[in-house]
Amino acid sequence: MTLAKLTTVAVLALALGACQSVFQPNMRKPLEVKREAWEHIKPGCSASDCPLVNIDTLHFPAQPQLDAVIERRLLQFAAAGGPLPTSLKAYEESFLRSAQSRNSSYLQAKVREQHDGLVIIELSSYLDTGGAHGNPGRAFINWSRQQEKVLTLQDMLVPGQEETFWKTAQEAHRGWLISTRMDQDPEFVKNWPFQKTPNIALTYGAVVLKYDVYTIAPYAMGHVELKIPYPRLNGVIKPELFPGRG
Repeated sequence: MTLAKLTTVAVLALALGACQSVFQPNMRKPLEVKREAWEHIKPGCSASDCPLVNIDTLHFPAQPQLDAVIERRLLQFAAAGGPLPTSLKAYEESFLRSAQSRNSSYLQAKVREQHDGLVIIELSSYLDTGGAHGNPGRAFINWSRQQEKVLTLQDMLVPGQEETFWKTAQEAHRGWLISTRMDQDPEFVKNWPFQKTPNIALTYGAVVLKYDVYTIAPYAMGHVELKIPYPRLNGVIKPELFPGRG
């Protein structure tokens, strides 16, 4: 091949690469994220135990649809089963208007990790309305950058494999009982059996299942996490969602 032909081939390759970079975003490069955080106390309060609202959220300039998903999920925590507030600001104003001393509300969204075109966001909440202790909450968002949508469990699983997935999760629960030695306490095993959870994350190291307090363990044990290594989910999780295969 002559030098002229080699030069032409190189130019074409560079041009093709440039086109791909323009029309196909680089999924290995983390999505840009901006943090927005604030804490406000009840207007006019100067005591040491003023009611407060603390909000720590995220914005994604390249995919603002994700901003709306995050805000809605945080507002679902805030609503606690009641009517959904129209915005985080509206929730703050409403909470502080009626809150009593020592009442507080915390809402947080953070990026747990990004890999293979996925953004894994962990949501946290803590509401203290004067009881013996506050009420904490947790949730995950598995955001597909390519599809620009939240992945549900059905999106993650090979069709027909949901039962197998939960059986594998139950095995992970048995492993957790053994690792914590709670398997040696018959009352614990009886009172805190395995349950399903909606909080599932496709993290790089494993599929993570997180449980709200009082779900599979007492409040004092916090938010239990079960981890299932990907090799145990061959044929269960869609192959393109395995790290490194997308």
